[in-house]
Amino acid sequence: MKRIVTLCCVYLTLAAAVCAQEAGRRPAQPPAPLPLKHGGKIESAYDGFARETVFKLKRMSVTCEAARGLQGALKGLCVSLQVSLHCPGRQLEYVRRATVRLTFEAKDWDARHPVGQRDLSAVADGETVRLGRMTLVSQGVSEGWFDEDAKETLEVSLPYETFLKLARAAYVEMSVGKTTFPLRDKNIAALRDLNNRVLVTPGAAAQPGGGN
Repeated sequence: MKRIVTLCCVYLTLAAAVCAQEAGRRPAQPPAPLPLKHGGKIESAYDGFARETVFKLKRMSVTCEAARGLQGALKGLCVSLQVSLHCPGRQLEYVRRATVRLTFEAKDWDARHPVGQRDLSAVADGETVRLGRMTLVSQGVSEGWFDEDAKETLEVSLPYETFLKLARAAYVEMSVGKTTFPLRDKNIAALRDLNNRVLVTPGAAAQPGGGN
């Protein structure tokens, strides 16, 4: 009986040594990086009128007093960003288009963008991407009892593949007419988070799909 117990102990000791050796040979798996807390708010809803599922990054601050204009730095200019992904029907596997909306608030009313200065472009990791001419959504003054700042909101619709270039880039700088400003790391993280809400498979972005 003692011999059987001794043999079992030897067997267990050898097995533990082999397992420890195998574990030592395996490459250590680095911990998964935590997602950046971008602070943006993302919502989704089904639009029955347009028959599409919309994922929306709500209005998010980009910069204040960090934009460049025709005469150098534009003082008192604040820019905010809003982006939507439009999926036809009640599905997440195909995105028909993306919408980018920019809001400018400035004390200088001349900082507004006339019709001929509303072309939106971006430099994403060194690649210049033409996003199209923006349309005017609204123009007026900022909210508040004593605010007299000019407020302007512009919007453009672009292909999903173009949106992906922005969401996957490490650095993005946008230009509207003669106004140029970089996106913050939190803005880009929010774009990636927005893109993670859909389930588009690689190579399927340009293929029509979904239903009504």
